[in-house]
Amino acid sequence: MANMDSNDTSLEYVEKGTGEPVVFVHGSASDWRTWQGQLSYFSERYRTIAYSRRYHWPNEPIREGVDYSMEEHVRDLQALLQSLHATPAHVVGHSYGAFVGLLLALRAPQLVSTLVLAEPPAITLFVSNSPKPSEILKLLVTRPRTALSIMKFGATGMSPTIAAARRGDMEAAMRISGRAILGAEFYSRLPETRLEQVKANSFPAEFLGSGFAPLDDDKLRNVQAPALLVGGQRSPGVFGRLLDRLEALLPISTRIEIPASSHIMHEDNAAAYNSAVRSFLEACNTV
Repeated sequence: MANMDSNDTSLEYVEKGTGEPVVFVHGSASDWRTWQGQLSYFSERYRTIAYSRRYHWPNEPIREGVDYSMEEHVRDLQALLQSLHATPAHVVGHSYGAFVGLLLALRAPQLVSTLVLAEPPAITLFVSNSPKPSEILKLLVTRPRTALSIMKFGATGMSPTIAAARRGDMEAAMRISGRAILGAEFYSRLPETRLEQVKANSFPAEFLGSGFAPLDDDKLRNVQAPALLVGGQRSPGVFGRLLDRLEALLPISTRIEIPASSHIMHEDNAAAYNSAVRSFLEACNTV
C-alpha cells in the first residue's frame, strides 16, 4: 500500500505493473479491495492503480456534518492522476466510481484516454436527486419504462435506505440497499469477507449527502474518449435503462453484458469482465 495527499486528505492506493496507466475507481460500500480480481491480470500489460476513495477504508473516515460530495471525489481522482503522473489514463469505474470517471472525462478530457463505465447510477440523466412529482410525470409520458424502473428503485431501495441511514441503522441500510442494487439472490451470496468490506464502507453521510452531479445531454455528446459500457446480465432493470441513455449520447461507445453477474460484475464473473475490458483497451490502442 502507498498513499498520496489530495485536497486536504490522504488516499491509499495500490500499484502494480508498468505501461499505460489503468486506474480503477470503486463504487459505494467498497474500497480498493473490490478490484483484487483485476490487479494481477491487468498488471501483466499495464501500470495498474486501484485506490480507496475519500472516506473509504483504510482512509480517514468522514467527520460529523461533512458533506459526501461527488464533486470532491472528481477532484480527488484528478489530483491522483496528476500526482502519480498517470495521464492520460484508462479510467475504469464501477457504479458511483463510474459516474466519477465520466465527470472527469467531461471536465478534464486531457486526463482520460478511455472510459470503462460499469452501471453508473446516472439518474440525473432524467431527473434530479430528489425528483418532484412533475419530473416523474413528465418522464412517465416521455419514457414510461425508464420512469417506472426509477420509481421502483427509489421506492423499494433508496427511500427506505435513506430512512434507515437517517435513524443511524446502518445494518438495515446495508441490507436494503444491497438487495435493491444487487438483487436479493446475489446479495445473499456475498461471502463474509465481502460483507465485512460493505460494513467498513457504509456510513450515513453517503446516503444523506448532496447526491449525484447533474448531467447535460449536449456535453455528453461531446465526450471524445472511447467508452465501454458494462452491464450485469442479472442486474436490476434500472441500470440497463441508464446504460441505454448513455449509449445513445456518448459518441464513441461500445456496450457489453457480463454473463452470470449482477451489479458487481467484476467480482461476480471476474474472468469474463477482465477479458472484455482488456479486449476493449487493446482495440482502442490499435485505432
